[in-house]
Amino acid sequence: MTKPTAFVAGATGYTGREVVRLLAQSGVDTIAHIRPNSSRLDEYTPRFESYGAQVDTTPWDENEMCECMSELQPDIVFCLIGTTRARKQAADNPNNNTYHAVDFKLTELLVHACQQAEIQPRFVYISAIGVGPNATTSYMKARWMAERSVVESQLPYTVVRPAFISGPGRGESRPGERVAAAVGDAVLEALGALGAKKLRDRYASMTNTELAEHLVALALSPDAANTVVDAYDLRHRD
Repeated sequence: MTKPTAFVAGATGYTGREVVRLLAQSGVDTIAHIRPNSSRLDEYTPRFESYGAQVDTTPWDENEMCECMSELQPDIVFCLIGTTRARKQAADNPNNNTYHAVDFKLTELLVHACQQAEIQPRFVYISAIGVGPNATTSYMKARWMAERSVVESQLPYTVVRPAFISGPGRGESRPGERVAAAVGDAVLEALGALGAKKLRDRYASMTNTELAEHLVALALSPDAANTVVDAYDLRHRD
């Protein structure tokens, strides 16, 4: 049986790096995408290569990404991109459209590249809990637009909406998120003990490794095609 090939956009992110590791460990031909001007290129290239993954540095340009998709012919495309903490702070400025430019437009670019290359990979997109048509924040709006781009693309897709992703090994210090996750998990655990187990399982945090394990399993599962799943669904998959 031919091994599948997976392309991971957002490979240096907190979840992306674990997806790369687990894919390679599973015997999948893995291509980790890193921006050519990324400050992490020199750090992560040898790390990913030590896993057995290939590193790709195609610029975020639609024509060049289309050529990349045409050449690589991936069976699975992971879109795990997102803004950094610094970019998120900048996006608080109403005149700044960082969420739109990164979270939505780069996802759309990758979708278009697959379409123009005339390939049909499983497109695995990581979104966020609470994303929907009535989103009000700029972040949630951008994620909803990205989801629609994926779902309406005619590509087989899997959209995942986790809650907090927390744990050790983050490249950025996010004490606020860690505290919120810890407090939220404690409250949710108490509610779960009182019977609200579905609520707990939908909103409790996950580590990057836990989420990556779910993403890889979903990507390799024929049954997960054309589905939108949240943390509850992940925790209760057969």
